[in-house]
Amino acid sequence: MKRLILNFLSFAFVVTTLLCSDASAGQRRVVVRRPVRHPVARTRLVIRAGHPIRRVLPAAVVVRPARRPVVVGAPLVFLPALAWAPAVVPMPARERLVWEDSEVIERDEGWVDTNFGIDGPGNALFLDIHGRAELNFAEVTFANGNVQVVDFNERSHESGIYKLLDFADGRHVKTVRILAKSESDETKLAVYLSK
Repeated sequence: MKRLILNFLSFAFVVTTLLCSDASAGQRRVVVRRPVRHPVARTRLVIRAGHPIRRVLPAAVVVRPARRPVVVGAPLVFLPALAWAPAVVPMPARERLVWEDSEVIERDEGWVDTNFGIDGPGNALFLDIHGRAELNFAEVTFANGNVQVVDFNERSHESGIYKLLDFADGRHVKTVRILAKSESDETKLAVYLSK
């Protein structure tokens, strides 16, 4: 009789386990995917000979290469730096915009050296900031090898659209390099070329 009761209990245990596993299999499973956070790799800031900014620049930065590599055929010649006078401006009409790209930087990255490969003609560059960012400098490289450095003087700027550089005579812009640091959790920097 004891053996019969033990067999019955064993059988009941197995049936209960199977029923419970079938019930849990019918439950909806939710998989939460979080963005993969890559470790922040910092490297030494590279400044070419002739760069007009003489103050101490950040020693280590996160480097973001251009998504679209651009080759400048002429030797680089740095023009005198322009002091930036920030003023919020309206965005040019959509039909006047000939190129745009953006980059998101995060607070924990520190200084980020980002490069926008443009390779197109235009009359003005605009910088759209979403968030709060401390800006150091921008280098605008033209097809003839001239590099115009815009000195932001390590000042903080709020969200808004700013005119980065105006060249009404029309120039072929190869690249725009910006050294910036996010003061928000993340900041989106967008660069626009207009005609």
